[in-house]
Amino acid sequence: MYRLLTVLLTFLLCCPAAVLAGDNKVYVYRDHNGVLVFSDSPKPGSEELKLSNRANIMESTEPFQARQEVKTEPFSIEIEHPKHEGTVRENTGTVYVSGRIAPRFPRGFHVRLLLNGETTGQLQTNTTFVLRDLDRGEYQLQMQLLDQSGKLIAASDTITFYLHRASVITPG
Repeated sequence: MYRLLTVLLTFLLCCPAAVLAGDNKVYVYRDHNGVLVFSDSPKPGSEELKLSNRANIMESTEPFQARQEVKTEPFSIEIEHPKHEGTVRENTGTVYVSGRIAPRFPRGFHVRLLLNGETTGQLQTNTTFVLRDLDRGEYQLQMQLLDQSGKLIAASDTITFYLHRASVITPG
């Protein structure tokens, strides 16, 4: 315990001296999550902070603008299962739908599944859906990505699949 306190006290006493000793510069920027980062090496978009001679007081040549670069990278959505124009053989009428969205979408976004143009179930934060009690026949699916306000960000191509349920009349 005594050793830890000694190391901590030495660190605290040496740090202000190292920062104020001449050539050292401090840069500030926002990372991809919008968090302020202080560094001793410049990064693209960073601003240099001017340090005063008084310990623990920073002065900037100009106020640091709270700016966050918004990535406008387009999302791609693909329904992986069931396959387009594939047949699902399931006597209970249950169909498992899975998709893929790239790049990974941020927190607060939701995924919606459309079956024959109608929303199925509730919005989700993942790309796996379970459809139950479907009758045999032809179905169209589309997966959509929505932002926090419910605005449509991206949508998959509409795929068609066929559900086969054996019956007494046509068992095969």
